[in-house]
Amino acid sequence: MSFRIKPILLLLAILFISSIDLFAAGPPGPPGGGGGGPPGGCWPPSACIPLDGGIGFLLLAGAAYGGKKVYDMSKDKKKAE
Repeated sequence: MSFRIKPILLLLAILFISSIDLFAAGPPGPPGGGGGGPPGGCWPPSACIPLDGGIGFLLLAGAAYGGKKVYDMSKDKKKAE
């Protein structure tokens, strides 16, 4: 195996192993009691916005950008030698 492929395979293995817990999660519990409130289920509307919707994509984009920067720096370092 190439020297560059080993870290990538290690990272993929770690990500795969850490996501196994997600597959083992049970079904969601029954809906909570509660009462009152609008038919939509949440008020004010700003409280209904999910926070996790785009955070994962932003983290992935940041990791990809950082990896590209590291790759470019190592490429420039080899040219300088």
